[in-house]
Amino acid sequence: MTINGNRMYKNLKELDFERLSTTEGEKRGREIIAAKVRELGLEPKIELFKAPKYEIKKCKFEVTAPKYAEYEATGYGFSGNAAKDGLEAEFKYAELGEDIDLFDAKGKIVLLSNGAGYETYERLVKAGVVGFIGTSGTYRDRRSETDHDLRMLRENHIKHGQIPGVCIRMEDAVKLVSSKPEKVKITLEQDEGEGDSGNVIAEIKGTKYPDEVITYTAHYDSVVFSHGMYDNAAGSVILLELAAHFIKNPPLRTLRFIWCGSEERGLLGSKDYIKTHESELEKIRLSINVDLAGPVIGRDTVTVLAEEKVCHAIEFMYKEMGRPMSVRWDTYSSDCIPFADKGIPAINFIRFGAPGAADCHNHHDTLKPLSADSLRGTAEFAALFSERVANAAMFPIARVMPDEMVKKVDKYLLKDKK
Repeated sequence: MTINGNRMYKNLKELDFERLSTTEGEKRGREIIAAKVRELGLEPKIELFKAPKYEIKKCKFEVTAPKYAEYEATGYGFSGNAAKDGLEAEFKYAELGEDIDLFDAKGKIVLLSNGAGYETYERLVKAGVVGFIGTSGTYRDRRSETDHDLRMLRENHIKHGQIPGVCIRMEDAVKLVSSKPEKVKITLEQDEGEGDSGNVIAEIKGTKYPDEVITYTAHYDSVVFSHGMYDNAAGSVILLELAAHFIKNPPLRTLRFIWCGSEERGLLGSKDYIKTHESELEKIRLSINVDLAGPVIGRDTVTVLAEEKVCHAIEFMYKEMGRPMSVRWDTYSSDCIPFADKGIPAINFIRFGAPGAADCHNHHDTLKPLSADSLRGTAEFAALFSERVANAAMFPIARVMPDEMVKKVDKYLLKDKK
């Protein structure tokens, strides 16, 4: 096996910076990956697409009655703009944002305990809420060591309408509710638009069955504050290593590698790939995705969106190898979803960090808890599985999506709400 953990770790170091969607950091990450692909002897193709981009110009959150107070706040991107002089209204602590919490919330600014998920946000709009407040972190956080979340609404929020929103720290939320405010004020100004994101694509043509394609995806973008080593520069370097392996060991079937941009903004890179390559999808027999990898303390896991018997085949493999792993028949929130939505079987290779052993979506997602050995282990199993599938005499995974899995994917994509 030609998998090289040290090479992956070295590549990982080169991606050790913030790669937020539509920013220069994401562009730099895309260019580094494309350069690495060229070093392997493949010709990368960069496909740009538009992704949401916003800039908060002004954000302020105040209590105006009965006693004035001001709290540190960040604005929700794409939640619109408050009135020119700010939006002032009665305050209500709406807890979970369920119907019982919102029956008298019309015309008020509400504080939520658990943020504005899609269903919660829809209820806010229907209840006539004029502004909302989310919370960030825990009440025990040290401000100097804790990120104050920068959040944004997505398409599935905005389709119901825009409500100006801000985010305050949990410590301040406790103080706010305890002070029993009567009126609060949100000042929010922002520019909303689009910027460039992109996918990097490279291909190894099959020597015998070139029209049977296996795709490999991993997103290379990160969230704000985060260098995204675990999530998901690690997956990106594993894809580079798999490409290097199969260049030396040419497969019978075509392998197409896709490094996706803007996954953290709602799987936008993989969705754009599906949209752009709609006419080619019938050739794709399997989608393999790598998202989260590298922690020293953790557990390799495979999630399967295909016939359930694929789980049994993977279980056989890891037992045969004596390699501890877990297998789940379930959806996984990553770039596998748009492929599965088109009926393409999908498999995710993951190494979940144990609780406290790895962080994602914050500034603690660093190289420190990751290792070359852990990267190698995940990549080796993915390579061995890929060899069996790519070089099989007859493709072993049926291109069907079981009804129960279709329901799971539809639920994830909120199709069941339409």
